[in-house]
Amino acid sequence: MSTPEQKIQSYVEDLGRKAKAAAASLAIASTDQKNKALVKAAAALRAATDELVAANEKDVAAAKEAGKPDSFIDRLMLNADRVEGMASALEEIAELPDPVGRKLAEFNRPNGLKIERVAVPIGVIGMIYESRPNVGSDASALCLKSGNAVILRGGSDSKLSSEVIVRCLGEALEAAGLPANAVQTVGISDRQAVAALLQCDEYVDLVIPRGGRGLVELVRDQAKVPTLLHLDGNCHIYIHESAKLEQSVDIIRNAKLRRTGVCGATESLVIDRAVAKEVIPMIADKMPDCEIRGDKEACEIDPRLKPASEEDFGTEYLDAIMSIKIVDGVDEAIAHVQKHSSHHTDSIMTEDQAVADRFQKEIDSAIVMHNASTQFADGGEFGMGAEIGIATGKMHARGPVGLEQLTTFKYLVHGNGQTRP
Repeated sequence: MSTPEQKIQSYVEDLGRKAKAAAASLAIASTDQKNKALVKAAAALRAATDELVAANEKDVAAAKEAGKPDSFIDRLMLNADRVEGMASALEEIAELPDPVGRKLAEFNRPNGLKIERVAVPIGVIGMIYESRPNVGSDASALCLKSGNAVILRGGSDSKLSSEVIVRCLGEALEAAGLPANAVQTVGISDRQAVAALLQCDEYVDLVIPRGGRGLVELVRDQAKVPTLLHLDGNCHIYIHESAKLEQSVDIIRNAKLRRTGVCGATESLVIDRAVAKEVIPMIADKMPDCEIRGDKEACEIDPRLKPASEEDFGTEYLDAIMSIKIVDGVDEAIAHVQKHSSHHTDSIMTEDQAVADRFQKEIDSAIVMHNASTQFADGGEFGMGAEIGIATGKMHARGPVGLEQLTTFKYLVHGNGQTRP
């Protein structure tokens, strides 16, 4: 008799077998076929707007009943405008160049061999994410355009919403003559299903986890499948003594409060002692709608701040909360950011180009900015059209993961009878 864990593993392996077969068809699908599927998927989402919003309202109601914070509810919630945004994103991906078949390099050997390096799909991608249902739509579209099948494992909080989205995508794939199993979802909310997907190395070629440190630690402990890590944001901004303070404060407000629930939201400020007394009251004045937690010195400068713990400097709040640490110069600032950042995105405010160059060189994050809001940490803002996430690891891809990063490559060798001596 099978144990519950064995039944879940068998279920996930069945998804993997179907995805593997679908991936073989996608790998040779034409650009026109893939684009047709994306356009039809956009139309299907628009047609299902009322149904999708109704399903989402049930997800949201359950999340509220469970006591989820407002920032979580914001990420989970869909309305007509957000559904339209999802549909438009699919059409935008259809307009992007097909990354499959790109010639990445070409060279001729003295023996007459002609060698090409060309982009090919990865195969089957497992996508693990949490509460944002639009992630499933975006990830599916990017995988489809790059010739990959995808198995989605969204958070249980968005289960009903995700079911409607995946059905729309499956219908569109079939209408374009492509296998509906190119997009599947793990319909089991049990956490064991995540472990099963991570163990499914016979069928799954890459897993992309989007979530907090708990998920990342699970991936590191249990994954047999290669992974492309996506750590949540915990972005830092360092205000150097040469910074334009008013401009910096405007940037910081945008970086924190434009949308608090995205991974590019700034969570912590690091401020040079030389400008702390001037800039901290400016920040508090400009951001009355944000709870600011500071170290002892920062709280003494402005009593509106609340005391911060050491844990605050490494916390991703995803809410209108931010921490402040005062430092003595660049060395201490870099050491602090390196210690507390998740290495997703960090930024420096300075008019000293040498300091900016040093910060950008020494901070070991996927994205390092100079005089810009961390909310620009987004594949669309990078001109990549769309992204599946921000990779914080160091293998295969780093930073925004778009279509090109969802391919690998192989070598094509052309000869005319050569043999090796």
